[in-house]
Amino acid sequence: MSTLIANWSYPTAIRFGAERIVQLADACRAAGMTRPLLVTDRALAALPITARALDILEAGGLGRALFSGVDPNPTEANLASGIATFTAGRHDGVVAFGGGSALDLGKLIALMAGQRADLSVWDLEDIGDWWTRADAAAIAPVVAVPTTAGTGSEVGRAGVLTNSVTHRKKIIFHPGILPRIVIADPELTVGMPRVITAGTGMDALAHCLEAYCSPHFHPMSQGIALEGMRLVFENLPTAYAEPGNIEARGKMMVAAAMGAVAFQKGLGAIHALSHPIGAVYGTHHGTTNACVMPMVLDFNRPAIDGLLDRAAAYLGIAGGFDGIRDAIMDLREALSIPRTLGEMGVGADRLDELTEMALEDPSCAGNPVPMTPDNTRALFEACL
Repeated sequence: MSTLIANWSYPTAIRFGAERIVQLADACRAAGMTRPLLVTDRALAALPITARALDILEAGGLGRALFSGVDPNPTEANLASGIATFTAGRHDGVVAFGGGSALDLGKLIALMAGQRADLSVWDLEDIGDWWTRADAAAIAPVVAVPTTAGTGSEVGRAGVLTNSVTHRKKIIFHPGILPRIVIADPELTVGMPRVITAGTGMDALAHCLEAYCSPHFHPMSQGIALEGMRLVFENLPTAYAEPGNIEARGKMMVAAAMGAVAFQKGLGAIHALSHPIGAVYGTHHGTTNACVMPMVLDFNRPAIDGLLDRAAAYLGIAGGFDGIRDAIMDLREALSIPRTLGEMGVGADRLDELTEMALEDPSCAGNPVPMTPDNTRALFEACL
């Protein structure tokens, strides 16, 4: 009898292409909404692309409701404020509009707004079958509109929330928060600052790279991860250097979604380190991933050398493991990624705390080399 037993899931309906944002009202109606709440972050709320999305909803007879209280690393306070707005406006769905933070918080508002009062969002952390504690019928529908090409949260069934007291990032999971429809319009990403194009693009690469290297059995995700890496290597430099290049922008949006699908196979030390750093120091998630990426590759080399040799052959990169590492270093240089965590303001004074938090992070379970207190602390030191 085979020991290969697994549960696999693949995502939702995606409307991809330039100018697909004009279908936003139609997508909301198709998802069963009549009074959607558009959830985005404060910076994006002031930009023309958000005004246009609200115009489209209003012209479609769906109102013009906005919640923009989303921090870069959303907390339970942001969630409570969003739920209050959702409830007061008697909304029946969420348009999650923006980068990973807005997409995650939008999904969590949809998850929690209709739940019983004694159910905490922390009761739905991605542990075992905790998600079954929620009333699935009370989850509002979500339409997701990414405006960055990085997290892939638009095709995910989870959201990351930072506990403002403990500074721990927690992954909140429920199958019911998978967006009903995704509008992936690369024109929405054209106005991203270069630093965000770089950080979010490297986040997509981190998702694909870690999923590909994860030891868990998921051949479909592994194949998606490999092609996702190719799209990033070939298109991120162009999207960064030529912000108006719609083809490169579009392929980066695809790579981001592919990365999020692929990491069903697992993540690893890149994210296990990045999550606590972001929670404690408020750093940009994708940029932090990019900063620690080469050090994590070195850490994992004994377990992934041959695997990356095969990836290099597919990617057209000479030199196997060393060639991919060199390509990542070149990409970091071209994108002006900080070389060390020290350059990002991370100090050595909290390494014990960061190590403890990294080992608590569920991402570490997917790392090819088992993470221990000693080797994880040493990895942080190498990143500094």
